[in-house]
Amino acid sequence: MNMLKKLRMFLRLNMQTKLLLMEAYYHLGRGRYLKSIPFSKVAPSLGEEMKETSFSPLISNKEELARISKAIHLMSRYTFWESQCLVKAIAGMKMLEKRNIESTLYLGTAKDQNGDFIAHAWLRSGPFYVSGAEVMDRFTVVAKFAKESK
Repeated sequence: MNMLKKLRMFLRLNMQTKLLLMEAYYHLGRGRYLKSIPFSKVAPSLGEEMKETSFSPLISNKEELARISKAIHLMSRYTFWESQCLVKAIAGMKMLEKRNIESTLYLGTAKDQNGDFIAHAWLRSGPFYVSGAEVMDRFTVVAKFAKESK
């Protein structure tokens, strides 16, 4: 699909969806910037280290979580920068924080087929995974950050 068709499709969306997609794009950019600076400076903004938020579902948040997850995954394909797992998880956490929805960001490591260390990040809110759930089972959690609702 060429760029003109994609632009037409975007313009046909309702205003609420357009704003959500623009917000996701902004937070993906912010997440990419945060990834570029030393993690020790970023970690305090991610929440309480080595804590987790509740796994109890808030059914009222389920639809919002799905919308945010979809927006992040969609917009990550259109960024001019790398928007992989950590960038998506940070973006999702910031979007949930804005809506006063608690979340936990997980960092994990594993070894690939060649024996080299690889890392992955994913984001959970209640029992729902906002990003990174596809391969999280292959990783050992080495850090987690809980962002409580206010």
